[in-house]
Amino acid sequence: MKYIDFKISENIGSIIITREKALNALNSEVLQELNSTIDLIEEKISEIRILTIRGAGEKAFVAGADIAEMVRLTPIKAREFLTFGQRVLDRIEQLSIPVIAIVNGYALGGGLELALSCDIRIATENAVLGLPEVSLGLIPSFGGTQRLTRAVGSSVAKSMILLGKKINANRALELGLVSDVCSFAELDERLGKIISTLKKMAPIAIHAAKDAIYAANNMDIISGQELEVNYASMCFSTNDIREGMNAFLEKRKANFNGM
Repeated sequence: MKYIDFKISENIGSIIITREKALNALNSEVLQELNSTIDLIEEKISEIRILTIRGAGEKAFVAGADIAEMVRLTPIKAREFLTFGQRVLDRIEQLSIPVIAIVNGYALGGGLELALSCDIRIATENAVLGLPEVSLGLIPSFGGTQRLTRAVGSSVAKSMILLGKKINANRALELGLVSDVCSFAELDERLGKIISTLKKMAPIAIHAAKDAIYAANNMDIISGQELEVNYASMCFSTNDIREGMNAFLEKRKANFNGM
C-alpha cells in the first residue's frame, strides 16, 4: 500500500499512516487503504491481540481530512466521501480487539475523529487536539460530533466544536480525552507497558467488555445491564475464568489461553 504500513509482530498489529509530507491527512486513497487494512485485520483476527494506530513522523498523528481534495467536492460527492469515512472509523471502533491510538502530534478534524474511534489514546507532549471544522464552514463529519460528546460531555464538546477550540495534551488528559501523556522519547516504553498489561488479560473477557462498553452508548441502561450479565454469564463457560480465579486464589499469575 502507498500510505498504510501494516505489520503483525508477536500478536500485535501496527498501522502507520505514512503520508508524512501532508501531515498524514486523510484523503480518499488513505481511507480506502485503511478500509482494506481492516479487511486484512478481520481475516487475521485470531493472530492479533492488540492493534496500534499512529502517524508517521513526530509532527502529526493525522492533521485532518485533506482540504485540497474536499474543496472540489459537490454535495453529493461530499456525502459519499464523508459517509465512507464514517464507515471506516465505525469498523475500527467495532473491532473485537483493543485499539490504541498513539497521538504523536496534531490530531485535528478527521485525525481526532480517528483517535476517538480507538479504545485507548495516549499522546505525546506536543500533541494538539481539536475539531476546528466550523472555521472552514463545515462541521465534524467522521463521527466527531457524536464520539467527542460521548467522550467528554456536551458542554466541553460544544466549546471545542463551536469555537473551533484546540487543546494541548495535558488539557486532553484532564478531560479524559487521552489516558496518558509522555515525551516522544518515552513513547515506546509507555506504549510497551500498556500492551504488556493488556496481554496479561483474558482475551475473551476483553472482547466482551469492549462490546458491552460500546453498547452503553447505543442502548438504555436496562438493556445494557442485560447485555452485561449475558456476557458475564458467558465468561463462566470459558477456561479463562477458571484459570483467572484459581490463579487469584493460589496467589500466582494467570496464564490465559483465550478459551
